[in-house]
Amino acid sequence: MGAMLPAVERPALRSYLLEAKCEFLRMLRDPAFCIPVTCFPLMFYLLFAVVLNKQHSAATAQYLLATYGAFGVAGAGLFGFGVTIALDRERGFLRLKQVLPTPPGALLLARMAMAMLFAAAISLLMALLAATVAGVVLSPLQWLALLVVNMGGVLPFAAVGLYVGTRVSGSAAPALLNGLYLPMSFLSGLWLPLSMLPPLLAKLAVVWPAYHLGQLALKVVGHDQGQPAWLHLLALAGFTAVFFALAQRRLGAAE
Repeated sequence: MGAMLPAVERPALRSYLLEAKCEFLRMLRDPAFCIPVTCFPLMFYLLFAVVLNKQHSAATAQYLLATYGAFGVAGAGLFGFGVTIALDRERGFLRLKQVLPTPPGALLLARMAMAMLFAAAISLLMALLAATVAGVVLSPLQWLALLVVNMGGVLPFAAVGLYVGTRVSGSAAPALLNGLYLPMSFLSGLWLPLSMLPPLLAKLAVVWPAYHLGQLALKVVGHDQGQPAWLHLLALAGFTAVFFALAQRRLGAAE
């Protein structure tokens, strides 16, 4: 039996990999998703960390590298799941997938892999821009830690996007997600330091998952608010678990 197990698992593994590849290519070929998600964080970073950074402050460039990386990752998770799930649900694609002979959870895992790949691409492009144009100097371990934080940090936003996609139509999803994404990014300190916000808004930043991801990234470059990393990890894990559970309940009720 032990010798037969790898042979049995091999087709299932291949199905998961093919599903992930198809999802990644699907989103890569969609300019309405691919271009804004990858280019907007780079444009904002170039504007604020290079063009408007008149003093050529290394601290400012490092701070914005962390926060705009988190900003880009959040967008990849929210829109990569939210809009496509809403459209697929409307078109009956999700029901079709349920009757196809694919391994359980293949679609969800494929989209998670897709979101993590886009998060990795955003992180690497941000790192390239920061190192070559903004003059950011970090140790190899710090560069790697930022990549890991961004790839793992996409999951809470994927969960939120998935839940939104189960609640609204395909035409309403982009507007609703933008209405969540942009204020959340601002109120989480991803565009401006929290010290520049009114005290009440700064205190409420902890309710947003983007705040916790931003603080983890800022901890890597040494500009966080000093809270323990486990606190942010716990908060992000909680957001992920709660919203994936809510989305799964919605999808189950719709079957």
